[in-house]
Amino acid sequence: MKFSKLQATGNDFILVDARTMEGEWSKLAQAMCDRHFGIGADGLILVQDSTIADLKMRIFNSDGSEAEVSGNGLRCFAKYAIEKGLSGKMSSRAEQDNRSLTVETLPGVRKVKAYMSGNKVNRIEVNMGLPQFQPEQIPVEVKVDIPIASGPILDYPLVINGKELTLALLSMGNPHAVSFLSQPITDFHLAEIGPKVERHSMFTKRTNFEVARVLSREKIEARVWERGVGETLACGSGACAIAVAAQLLDYVETQVDIILKGGTLAISWDRVGEVLLTGPVEEVFTGEWLEGKS
Repeated sequence: MKFSKLQATGNDFILVDARTMEGEWSKLAQAMCDRHFGIGADGLILVQDSTIADLKMRIFNSDGSEAEVSGNGLRCFAKYAIEKGLSGKMSSRAEQDNRSLTVETLPGVRKVKAYMSGNKVNRIEVNMGLPQFQPEQIPVEVKVDIPIASGPILDYPLVINGKELTLALLSMGNPHAVSFLSQPITDFHLAEIGPKVERHSMFTKRTNFEVARVLSREKIEARVWERGVGETLACGSGACAIAVAAQLLDYVETQVDIILKGGTLAISWDRVGEVLLTGPVEEVFTGEWLEGKS
């Protein structure tokens, strides 16, 4: 089975054209993503046919669980699909310039725009859709004895290992819990706290967890604990969640750079419509997965 490995600000994925394939994808993701016995990646992404968009993306985390969506994964998906000519039911514009496409994901269709250098894609803008704030949309079960405002939940208290966290809770098509810190993010014990937030009983489908510190009204530094993966160098949907929460708390402007270990992602949101994510993407290598390896 042929594959390509791509990375977007250090968030790395294995891409497979699965339009004519069937497989035990969860088991395969665990095997392929293993960094010692496999290829090594944060997740496995499948390109499939779609009846409602140009193509369909399915994404499996390194632990084999299927994720709803990934902003960095979408950027890798778009580069892979465009450069390999996996057109699907491309729109007339995409047929003309091969620079834009629509992608079906579990939360819905996402629009992607590619910026080209010659015949190569080097930067991608993804429309990540509308942020969602209702507990049932995230989903999260909040305690009834804790006062909750009628609007977005931006200051939910949670104690983990004796440490008090204040969480902003929202969905970017997948669940996120964002904690803003006053101290440098490097001082936060993410490996200890992250898995306990991810698997806390209040998050019925687990959650992605981000810690962030506002540097200015245009810049935020952040670290991410991804559901089903662990700490990663970057997370596109996590960066969007951070930017949305920061804007609602009036920490930043409508355009903000999220500085992650793997690089910087640019997020734009007008506080009303859909969130736009822009960042670089690269192909790392291609290869073949041997039959029976999984």
